Amino acid sequence: MTVVLRIASYNVRSMKDDLAALERVVSALDADVLCVQEAPRFLLWRRKRRRLAAFGGLTVACGRRRGGVAVLTGPRVRLLHGEGRLLESFFPLERRAVAVAVVEAEGRRLAVGSIHLDLDEKARRRHAAEAFAVVQEVADRFDALPVLAGDINEQSGQPSWNHLAERLTDCYPVSPRGNGFTFPAKGPHKRIDAIFAMEGLSVLSCGVVDAAPADLAAATDHLPVIAELDPLRPGAGEATPSGPGEKGGVDTVAGEGGPADRTP
Repeated sequence: MTVVLRIASYNVRSMKDDLAALERVVSALDADVLCVQEAPRFLLWRRKRRRLAAFGGLTVACGRRRGGVAVLTGPRVRLLHGEGRLLESFFPLERRAVAVAVVEAEGRRLAVGSIHLDLDEKARRRHAAEAFAVVQEVADRFDALPVLAGDINEQSGQPSWNHLAERLTDCYPVSPRGNGFTFPAKGPHKRIDAIFAMEGLSVLSCGVVDAAPADLAAATDHLPVIAELDPLRPGAGEATPSGPGEKGGVDTVAGEGGPADRTP
């Protein structure tokens, strides 16, 4: 039996743009797991995140208020665990975080992390390493395969991207669909959003979702990327897992969040 999981990543710019277009794009993703960056984090942020999830028939699995990342999951997977961790502080830069959801389908488990790396290179490099270590540690704890997706804020061949691609498989080059460009949504010419998966997950396709161009341009300033993964077939890429790294502040959740959701 073929099990195809649809893992997506989308920077939604705090839902500040055309909500009707955003709803149509999220619905078109038909994702089993959606990693969100720039998730709403100010007034009525919980309600807005639930609304975003509902656009795709999903629920909020995890995500801190600070850091603006979240993971949403759908009915075709079973949510086993969710947590959010703050990453190292680089004052006065915006605080960054990683959200990780452990899901199961047909007996195979994935630990899926959502990240949004900084424009500052030093912070970006540190957070790439830290986020990978967190996802790997959670994956090890639940005997799951790690997946890390998000807005990397740099392109393939640059240091933070290379750090992730040396440990996980960059899904797009394995089985590309379209040109892969994700930014800016109006006239995309850069691939700065990506999905990285551990060996053991066969990449069937990866690229931008098939949605109306006008909706993609109006919904937010990034295009979403989606990978179709088959966890029951050998992976096409090679990866070398590393051990757990430093742990940041942890927010363990099942659903929308625990105590850290009250952090401003």
